[in-house]
Parts: sequence; C-alpha cells; structure tokens
Amino acid sequence: MESTTQANGLQRFNYFLNLLQPILDKAAGADNPALSFYQQGARTPLFMLEALSRIYRKTLSEKPFKKMKDRFKELEDQLGAVDYYDAFSKELATHPAISQQAKDYLAKRMNEELEKLKDLMQEDGWIGDDNKRMKKINEKLSEVEWQDSEKDSEEIKTFYQETISAIVASIDKGEINFDNVEEDVHELRREIRWLSIYPQALRGLMQLKTVNQTPEYISKYLTPEIVNSSFNKMPEAKDETHIIYLDANHFYAMSWLIAELGKLKDSGLKIEAVAETMMAAEAGLDKHIAEEKATVLLGVEQMKMKEILEKSKSISNTFFAEKVLQQLLS
Repeated sequence: MESTTQANGLQRFNYFLNLLQPILDKAAGADNPALSFYQQGARTPLFMLEALSRIYRKTLSEKPFKKMKDRFKELEDQLGAVDYYDAFSKELATHPAISQQAKDYLAKRMNEELEKLKDLMQEDGWIGDDNKRMKKINEKLSEVEWQDSEKDSEEIKTFYQETISAIVASIDKGEINFDNVEEDVHELRREIRWLSIYPQALRGLMQLKTVNQTPEYISKYLTPEIVNSSFNKMPEAKDETHIIYLDANHFYAMSWLIAELGKLKDSGLKIEAVAETMMAAEAGLDKHIAEEKATVLLGVEQMKMKEILEKSKSISNTFFAEKVLQQLLS
C-alpha cells in the first residue's frame, strides 16, 4: 500500500469530517444544540460522508463502513425530518387559506423532530464531553488498509457502473410504480441522486468531459439552469492520476431529471403536509380525502397528486427509454 494513496483515500473522509467537526462543536455549546446543528447546514457534509461510506463498504470491506454509513444516515435522516416541517412551516406561513391551527401544528412538529435530533446527538455521542462518535470514526478510518490509487479508481468505477445497473434493473422490473410520492418518486430520485453526489464526495476523482457524440434527444435536458448549476461543477482534480470521466451532457441530463423529480416530489409532499395537519385536527379523517381537501385548499396552481405521479412517471419513462444512465461512464 502506498502512503500517498492512503492519504488520498483518507483525505476524502477527512475533508468532510473537518467540515462537520466545527458544526458539532458550535452546536454543543449552543442553548439549543439541535437547532444550531440544523441551521449550520450539517446535511451536506453528512451526505458526502454517507456517500463515501456507501462506496468503500463495497470497494474495501463491509466493516467498518456499513456502521459509519448507518450512523451518518441516521443523523442526516433526522435532519431531513426537521427540514420537512421547517420548510413547509415557512412556505405556508403566509398562505391565506391555511389556518393558524395548521401552521401551529407544523411548527410544533418541527420542534418535536428537533427534540429527537437532540436526543440522537447526545445518545450517539455526536456531542458531549468526550465527543466519542467522531473519535471512533477517526480511529476506524486510521486502521483501514487503503488501496493504491489505480486500484481505488478501478474499484470505484466498477461500483459506479454497478449502481447504474441496479437502478436500471429496478425500472426494468417495474419496481417503481409511481403510486406514491414518498415510496416511488422520492425513492427513485434519491437513488439517482447518489450518482450526482458520489463525484462531489470523491473530491476530484470524477470529472465531466464530453466523451461521446451527444444524441439530439439529449438537448432538451441541457437547460441553462442545469448546465450552469453549481451542483454540476466538479471539485478540482488536483493530484488525482487515475481520473474517472463522466460524459458531461448525459450527466446534465441526469441532473435535469433529479431537479424535475425534486420539484414534483416537493409539490406532492406539500399536499401531504397540509393533509397531515387536517388529520391531526379531525380524528378518523381518511388520508386520501384529506389530500383532496388539501389540494383544493392550496389553490388552483397546486397540481393534483394524480397529476404529480403521472408526470413523474412520464418524464422518468422517457429518460430511461433513452438509456441516459448507461451512457454516463466513458
């Protein structure tokens, strides 16, 4: 094993751990640790650390990376629960048709999720006198036998290809039915989005390049908003010598689908959030009836749940029929 290569592997984790640590330190000294942690943007480094853990549990070993992945994911998921209620609480705060009771309910639910976040951070040792969770993670990472840079790159490229194949297979098998915003639209977007997160987490190992001749049908995805998005700027390659190239225009096309599914997912979740306030206020209210009432309440510009699911299915079917993901890797 080459020491420089070990540094390359370790640095990918250390970069994001070094972003996370001061956030934890500041949160630990705050009157409301969970709120401080949430407001400092902790989700981004956690996403990246989870991404690295997902990669290395496959390219190196199940242990210790599976445990790390689970820890990072649990914390990020709880931040996501806080963000869900916070985002809709703010978005609906001035909506004239939404009752004050509903707005108060969303704020109450956010505080409940913050309390769960605080308990998780304390019980799992993310904050506290001994800072045990970060110490354990750093200790485990120092024990890893990292591969040399060439082997590391080869294994990661294989992992990325296998991830693509798994997503395509799930579509081919009809595992995504587009019957539910959370279980179908959100889940499909989440799986595709990892293909966008991995290059960021790898800190320059993956780069965008126009590798293949771009088919005409790809042009509809290449909007200025997507092509110029900061999310589609790769970290500088620096000392990487075994770069993995991704076809730029197919990557942009994937980003377009992620963005569109995100908008549709948020629209559907807004209906569900308002419906939840209704069910909380009226015991026994059917979920589907609550969603129909919520849609009417949100106004004429609000897409109906059926329309959201149908559009999600339509754009996804077109995207996968064009085999965009299969053309990502050079």
